[in-house]
Amino acid sequence: MTAYSLLFRHFLTRLDPEDAHHLAFDFIRALPRTALGERMRRVTAPDPSLAVETLGLRFESPFGVAAGFDKDGRAVLGLGQLGFGHVEVGTLTAKAQPGNPRPRLFRLVDDRAVVNRMGFNNGGAGPAALRIAETTAAPWRPIVGVNIGKSRVVDVDDAIDDYRTSARALAPVADYLVVNVSSPNTPGLRGLQELDKLAPLLVAVREEAGTTPLLVKIAPDLTDDEVRRISELAVSLGLDGIIATNTTIARTGLTSDPAKVEAAGAGGLSGAPLATRSLEVLKLVRSVVPAELCVISVGGIETAEDVAERLAAGATLVQGYTAFLYRGPLWARDINRGLLRIRSAR
Repeated sequence: MTAYSLLFRHFLTRLDPEDAHHLAFDFIRALPRTALGERMRRVTAPDPSLAVETLGLRFESPFGVAAGFDKDGRAVLGLGQLGFGHVEVGTLTAKAQPGNPRPRLFRLVDDRAVVNRMGFNNGGAGPAALRIAETTAAPWRPIVGVNIGKSRVVDVDDAIDDYRTSARALAPVADYLVVNVSSPNTPGLRGLQELDKLAPLLVAVREEAGTTPLLVKIAPDLTDDEVRRISELAVSLGLDGIIATNTTIARTGLTSDPAKVEAAGAGGLSGAPLATRSLEVLKLVRSVVPAELCVISVGGIETAEDVAERLAAGATLVQGYTAFLYRGPLWARDINRGLLRIRSAR
């Protein structure tokens, strides 16, 4: 058992999950200001052979951290020092918002999963853009994607202008931009995945994004046919990529005490239970889109073997988040070393 496993079992699990997240986040955020940060970087830096060229960018590793961990772009450099090839910041909204009331984050330890109904809590697109711009000179800065969503106070019918505002602020500082229409925690948001609503939204954001690569993030709860049709739409509109998938509203196949699942309530489920559907959606997307389109797979990723499986199934890049909670600060390093070992054995 690792030192982190002991820390998690005997200390972190006794904290409110959101409080534990903030404790870990503050440590990561502080890394670049300490000698430990540079030492960590030397230990965690991915082998050059793992680099991936996509979206007109060079990713040091195919493995990055998904949106949701660093909502406001405050820990980009620290996450880079931990070995992540890219960091997807957000979800950011045009208007600052507190998100849903606490408690809003729940562990299902037996399933190595999390339920969240955070509700896009963030300080707004404008301030985040300034913070992200300040990271550009750092030599260990990872690729920075920015994930944007709808402000809660904005009606769905007015979503296009709201997304435009965020894209206008963030595209100039983002290495790539993501339109999030798939979180279950903002009322009406998933309805934007309907083609008649999604197409004009993506066209509008693309106009604001300019030369910044643009991707769309989809839900695992879409039907197979809906996945195919959105993939076809992304290709026809000239998008640069698709991220599959967001969290799920399903609760099937869980081993946790049903009372504990019930107590967690509504929200998006992430972690190991999402792996099967996320892989299925990846394969569906890749069966439709051309080889050169960037497809980022996320959902249920925990080990280097998981990452290798997604890459073999057609993913260009892979992201994780929930297993960070269970694996600890050396997770990205372990993934990168494991990928190198897997490739060397072939």
